[in-house]
Amino acid sequence: MRWFWKAAGGDAYILSKSTYSDQIKYFCLGGIVIATAIMAGMSGGYAFYTIFKPKASDVTELWEMSGGESAINTLSGYTETTDLGTTITAILFGLIWGLIIYNIDRFIITSTGKGDGTEAITWGELKNALPRIIMGCIIAISISKPLEIRILKGEIDAKLQVKQELLKEDAIKNIEDKYTNRIIEKNSKIAEYQSEIDKSEQAYTEAVKAFNEELAEKPNGSSSGYGPDAKRKEIIMEDRKSDRDAMRAKMDPLISDLNKEIKDYIKDKNEEIDRIDTTLSGLDGLAERITIAEEEYPTVSWFLTLLFLAIELTPIFFKLMLIKSPYDYMSDHYKALELANNGVYVEEDYYEDKNGVQRELVRFLEAEKKIQEKKEFHDAQMRITKYAIEKFEENEKQKIDSNPEDFIKYS
Repeated sequence: MRWFWKAAGGDAYILSKSTYSDQIKYFCLGGIVIATAIMAGMSGGYAFYTIFKPKASDVTELWEMSGGESAINTLSGYTETTDLGTTITAILFGLIWGLIIYNIDRFIITSTGKGDGTEAITWGELKNALPRIIMGCIIAISISKPLEIRILKGEIDAKLQVKQELLKEDAIKNIEDKYTNRIIEKNSKIAEYQSEIDKSEQAYTEAVKAFNEELAEKPNGSSSGYGPDAKRKEIIMEDRKSDRDAMRAKMDPLISDLNKEIKDYIKDKNEEIDRIDTTLSGLDGLAERITIAEEEYPTVSWFLTLLFLAIELTPIFFKLMLIKSPYDYMSDHYKALELANNGVYVEEDYYEDKNGVQRELVRFLEAEKKIQEKKEFHDAQMRITKYAIEKFEENEKQKIDSNPEDFIKYS
């Protein structure tokens, strides 16, 4: 109970002498602070583990582990192994994070005060407590989100794996389209070059055919033999052959280079597709999981966030609603005794400043006493010094009156 009292910022000595009702109030306040710190530690530890845990090697592995297409309908994630090193580090981080939130919550609770001592929460009280309320909201949201993705882990895993596989299919399609367009462009050039070769080949084939026909026996049984026409056609045939060989010598290296580029494109395409698996497997972080939880399960997300907001903000509003109790009067009494024992005098509503706010007069009696002593001692020293100078002056005058020649000489 004393530990919970300290967590709520209560004075254990005064509470031990106070009523049972006051003891329970501060016990409950401290319990809320400690419970919030424990949940913050669990939340922070799990968030740390989610961020730094080893990822699957690729999306295909995740897809197979989750059951593939069946995961879309069953929403069943896979059971992952726990990494011991990351777990130990996450536990240490969770403990540190829980202590940080515990300390912040203690500060928020103890600095909230008791309002005006009535059950009603006035606008002035709410306005003064607004910075603490904002801090409480930030803490509540930071605690709720990691716990939210842990509660929805199975559903989020399934959705995440489906999303990764769909992204993989889209990425592969984009890569295929990119390299298909490039390969089509290269094949078009190859076809253009091949067309030039085919034209020269066709011209040579026709020249050979014409030459052979010239040498061949005619239907009527006559044959022209190797005459002038045959010789001319032979020259044409040789020219066409030279043209064909020249065209092949020119186009074949170009076609070979284009085919090599196509092979390189196919290799690059396959390498990019292989990298997609590893790249998309990294799409398994804290932010992505929170996004899926908020988009796919907004009702659960809002419910958990509001629940932690209620837990975090309850002590603040509770203290504003507390009426004055024996503990408060006893606390004020002990504070007044401490001020009196230390020589501090406070007079409430002593004057009104330029903004119309009543200000208090604070006097530090011990300090004022020492200042007065120092001042009077200084004044006494000044008077003694002045008196000594006056006496010295009188003695010197007497010496001058008795023997003025000792003080004035003529050369």
